[in-house]
Amino acid sequence: MKSKRSSPDAGAIRWGTGRSGLGWVLVATTWRGVCGILLGDTREEVEREARARFPGSRSHDASAGIGTAVAAAIRIVERPWASFGRQLDLLGTPFQQRVWEALREVPAGSTTSYSALAARIGAPRSARAVGAACGANPIAVAIPCHRARRGDGSLAGYRWGLERKRELLRREAEAATPAEPERAA
Repeated sequence: MKSKRSSPDAGAIRWGTGRSGLGWVLVATTWRGVCGILLGDTREEVEREARARFPGSRSHDASAGIGTAVAAAIRIVERPWASFGRQLDLLGTPFQQRVWEALREVPAGSTTSYSALAARIGAPRSARAVGAACGANPIAVAIPCHRARRGDGSLAGYRWGLERKRELLRREAEAATPAEPERAA
């Protein structure tokens, strides 16, 4: 279930951090679910972004609930084709929420264009707005905005860096490629 709110109740947001193969991961939660998965090069960077995005939020690294959410987020960063399996609390405008839900329907190992996403949500002339909604996505990997490309197929910006986007797509493609059968000697 998703939240229809457009802004968080900051006093109810708590977060924790952990390290992944793609850098630091911060997971922010409300009582409804995960409202943020932020990626960065340093713990300070992701904490600074959390404080800016969720004013008044607090770190709860020692909390068991946060610890399991952080572990789940690190798992999907390492294996972006896997299901996140946690409740999300989408804190965005109705348009952003429609874009984010459409992104969740893009299969792992596949990509789509901003214009195709715009058509999918019934706003075919809104490719730029779809791109902006992808850029505003606060839930990295679980809402797979890394699967969105330009209409010509090239990679566009990724708020957590193009190198991370390339690596997430590489991992998904590798997982989608069947292993070659072993040959008898």
